[in-house]
Amino acid sequence: MVDYIISAASTADLPVEYFNEHNIPLISYTYIVDNEPFIDDCLEESRKMLFKRMKEGAITSTSMINTYAYHEFFKKLMDTGKDVIFLDMTKKISHSFYNAMEAAEQIQNEYPNQRFYLMDTNCVSGGLGLLLQNMVQLRDAGKKFDQVIAWGEANKLKIIHWFTVDDLNYLKRGGRVSNTAALVGTIFSIKPVLYVSNEGELVSGLKIHGRRKALLEIIERMKEDFTEPDGKEVLINHADCLEDAEFMRQKVLETFPTISKISIMSLGGVVGSHCGPGLFTIFYLGNKRYT
Repeated sequence: MVDYIISAASTADLPVEYFNEHNIPLISYTYIVDNEPFIDDCLEESRKMLFKRMKEGAITSTSMINTYAYHEFFKKLMDTGKDVIFLDMTKKISHSFYNAMEAAEQIQNEYPNQRFYLMDTNCVSGGLGLLLQNMVQLRDAGKKFDQVIAWGEANKLKIIHWFTVDDLNYLKRGGRVSNTAALVGTIFSIKPVLYVSNEGELVSGLKIHGRRKALLEIIERMKEDFTEPDGKEVLINHADCLEDAEFMRQKVLETFPTISKISIMSLGGVVGSHCGPGLFTIFYLGNKRYT
C-alpha cells in the first residue's frame, strides 16, 4: 500500500480523467474571461470554450492561488495521515508558488510527524504534466517517497519545453514582447520559438519567418536535445490548432520512430489565457535544456 500522496496544480495541463484515474488530488488556478472567473477544471470542453471566446475578442487574464487556499488544500491531504508531494508550475511564470511556499511552511509546522515536500519544478503546462506522470509511474511501481523525489529533482531540468505562437499580440498583452515587436512580427509573419530555461523562465530564443518553418525548427531543436528517445513519451498541448499538432505528431514519429507514445491534448486555460489560440507546445524527457 502506498503511504504517500502525489498532488499537483491544474497547470500540469493533463486531462481531468488522468488526475482521477491516478488518484492525484488537484488544486485549480482561476482564469478570467471578460471579467467572469472560471475554475481551471482541466475539462476539454472548458478549454475549447476559452479559445473560442478569445477568437471572438474576449479579454482574458488569470489569478493566483492565495496562501489560504493552498493551506486548506494541503491540510486536507495531510489529514489523511500520509506524507505528501506537491508539484506546481515554475515560480518564474507565476508568483503563486510563493504562496504555496508560505502555506507549506505552515503545514510543516502543524504536522511535525509527517513529511510534506513542495517541489520547485521549473516546469509548466505539459512539461509539468510529464514530470508528474513519470513520478506517478514510479509511485505505482512501488518506489518510496524519497526515491520519487530524488528522481524528480534529478530529472526536472531534463524536461524539455518548446513553444511557438501564432499571434504575438497575446504575448504583448502579457508583457512578453513589446508593442513594436508584436507589430513587426505580425506584418512580417515572424513566429518566435520559445523554451523554458533551467531557471524556469519562458524565453523567446528564435525568431522564424512563417508558422510552418517555426514548427519544423522545433524538430531541428529536438534532434539536438532528444538524443536518447527510445521508449520515451512525447506530449503535445495545443491551443485550438489541432491540424498543426497532427502535423507535428507525424514529423516527430518520422524523426524519432523508437519513441513509445505521443499524446495530443488541448492546452490548459491558464497558460492559454496568456498565449492565446494557436499556441503549439511540445514536451519530452531529453538530455538538457536549450541555453
